[in-house]
Amino acid sequence: LGRQTLSWSVNFNLEGVRKEQGNRERRKSEAKMTTMSSHLSAMVETAKTLPRNSRSIPFLRRPQHLTGRFAGDVGFDPLGLASSPEQLLYYREAEVKHSRLAMLAAAGWPVSELLDRSIAREIDADLGMDLTSTLDANDRVPSLLNGGMDHVSPVFWGACLGLSAAIDLKGITNSRYSDGGGGGEYVPGDYGWDPLGLYPSDEDGRARMQLAEIKHGRLSMVAVVAFAAQEFVSKVGVVDETPMFFRPLL
Repeated sequence: LGRQTLSWSVNFNLEGVRKEQGNRERRKSEAKMTTMSSHLSAMVETAKTLPRNSRSIPFLRRPQHLTGRFAGDVGFDPLGLASSPEQLLYYREAEVKHSRLAMLAAAGWPVSELLDRSIAREIDADLGMDLTSTLDANDRVPSLLNGGMDHVSPVFWGACLGLSAAIDLKGITNSRYSDGGGGGEYVPGDYGWDPLGLYPSDEDGRARMQLAEIKHGRLSMVAVVAFAAQEFVSKVGVVDETPMFFRPLL
């Protein structure tokens, strides 16, 4: 009798656990459906007020998924790459990452051409590390078109690879677990990193900051491509080719 009672108790407890798990899954599913329904309703309402044609290319129809959700969205997707909301998030994440990298490169490229030789000399004189500048004879930085990539330390490339992998993993985690539930709506490129507290707390301030970042990033991507092309064609560093932009500063 005791053994049978124990068996009934165990079965009863297991049944309770299963019911609780089922209720938890059902609540989670209902929350997701509610979130999706609200997003769909918002998209329908937004679609009613969106222009029919693209703002950037007025003679073309506005791409379906470019609804102005993200800062800097002017309906520019002539190749139709953002074919779904998921693809739009993927490309937006990639754009933000490339923008931030390009902003660093657009500043670092001319600064390195101006200071690399003097920094190497100072370190040699103070620490005796026998460093050599990575610039070539025409003051050009190493690049795919200029060559000289083999002069850069493998430690630097390893650090870049490790940092890139960590950032990518963080981005994947953000996109996977920020589904509009308790973590809020997923914002591509938002890693919660703001050590100086510059990111505004109000929605209008955040929108301005996001728009400024994406505009500067797009301009920087164009600038870095222009730096590389200019040095490849002219065989002269950008700081020497256009000294009016750089030499008066440093």
